[in-house]
Amino acid sequence: MKKTICLIVTIFLFSAFPLARAESWYFVSEGKNERPRLPSVQNSSAKGIGQNEKVLYLTFDAGYENGNVKKTVDILKENGVTGAFFVLKHFIEENPDLCREIKDNGNLLCNHTSSHPAITSVSKERLENEIRGLEECCREKTGLELDRFFRPPEGTWSEEALKTVEDMGYKTVFWSLAWADWDNSNQKSAEYALNKLLPRIHDGAVILLHPTSQTNTEILGEIITRMKAEGYRFASLEELWESAES
Repeated sequence: MKKTICLIVTIFLFSAFPLARAESWYFVSEGKNERPRLPSVQNSSAKGIGQNEKVLYLTFDAGYENGNVKKTVDILKENGVTGAFFVLKHFIEENPDLCREIKDNGNLLCNHTSSHPAITSVSKERLENEIRGLEECCREKTGLELDRFFRPPEGTWSEEALKTVEDMGYKTVFWSLAWADWDNSNQKSAEYALNKLLPRIHDGAVILLHPTSQTNTEILGEIITRMKAEGYRFASLEELWESAES
């Protein structure tokens, strides 16, 4: 009897949780304004950097609104550029009008899961429910369909999890440039952030920012203006797949 129970528990554990080793996304600087070294992602529709030309992709991970997400949306509109907002269920439920404004301004509204689990720590079924649940919430609360781009919470991934995401019709978007901007109790000065970001901006950069950051609202317009002056253009993720690298 005990052996039977142990066998049942073992089967449950093996079927409910992924066995693949979790990977963490990262980028390694190769020098000032040089394209960084990124992990290799095989056998999946996932990208972390764009083509080797003067083009930039703005992406934002938004789990909630503290007033700064709206400011970010306004800054993008004022500067005539668009970005991609990866959102959670809470964000949609609490901010349906802002979600519609994001889309109305030409930005993408994308899937970041419903509740932000590491996608390698949940079962395939749970991952599918996380993704579909956000789709259903967006449809119900805003009348909109999510754009078919996905960002793994915390940048944790496995080939198996990314394959599940791809099978659901999504393209996974990582990043090649970010900074420690997420802690709202420890926001850095605008000067600090600019010194951190500007020397690492590179051709094809997929830039990850958290739009809840007060510092980011202070520097975003300046970054856009400076990069335009240096000959960069800002493009949509839809272009990223045309000639991008993994």
